[in-house]
Amino acid sequence: MANFFLIGFCILAGFIFRRRNIVPTDAHKAINAWIINIALPAVSFKYLPAITWTNDLLLPALSPIISFVGALLFIKLISIWLKPNRANTGVLQLTSGLSNTSFVGFPLIVAYFSEKELSIAIIADQVTFLLFSTAGILIAVKAGGKSQITAAQLAKKILLFPPLLGCVAALTIPHWVNVSPLQPFFNILATTVAPLALFSIGLQLSFKGWQQEVKPIAAVLAYKLFIAPLLILSIVLLLGLKGIIPQIAVFEAAMPVLLSVGVLADTYGVNPKLASLIIGVSIMLAFITTFIWFSVIEVLL
Repeated sequence: MANFFLIGFCILAGFIFRRRNIVPTDAHKAINAWIINIALPAVSFKYLPAITWTNDLLLPALSPIISFVGALLFIKLISIWLKPNRANTGVLQLTSGLSNTSFVGFPLIVAYFSEKELSIAIIADQVTFLLFSTAGILIAVKAGGKSQITAAQLAKKILLFPPLLGCVAALTIPHWVNVSPLQPFFNILATTVAPLALFSIGLQLSFKGWQQEVKPIAAVLAYKLFIAPLLILSIVLLLGLKGIIPQIAVFEAAMPVLLSVGVLADTYGVNPKLASLIIGVSIMLAFITTFIWFSVIEVLL
């Protein structure tokens, strides 16, 4: 219950702070800088060194990739109808392709299943994080770039992206150096991601002009909250899989839009207003849709 309260409180606090001019207009930029450069790399060091990989975890590892590829195909298809510009195309791809598998996903898994299932959810979250750090930044750079960018410049942006560097470091350094004494330090830094990312979204959240954005918002929410989990569920049923691992894989696919997409959109100027609006609405609706999906997988899986 505390996690549910945190989500609503932080978003609402950011929204009120902005409306009442308690913080500067661009205050979210400083918050986003902390999240990108410090907090997100700490998340990798918090979780990745402790993961033990088995074949059973292939499903939660592959499901975010399947959902992401499906999102790209879905956006390409509906672009015939929506005719979005370059920036909006990037927003639609990012928001439909990347799920909030941790900050919303983890508390919902604890609420609907139990805390021990987090070890499965972490796999899906880290793959989502890798997608965010590679394909996500690639989409953001291409969609937000005002001038032609060379392959070398693009590779440099991706390879020097702090969350990706943190992810690679967390996968390699522990094999050579014992980082366990620093675990409490990483844990504290990692805990700042959720409240600050939520607060940042609240600062940027605005429902002004939502009437003009109904079509793209509805399209993303249709894929993110219904089509993506249905896609994973169909694969699970086709393969005849049962049990807690496929349940968690489907449930994580039903999560709302990844919070850090808002940070990425703002960093590269990819219509952050639309991104924040989609993120905020998806989180609010997810509390209803995840209950529906939990009921479905409880019966079928």
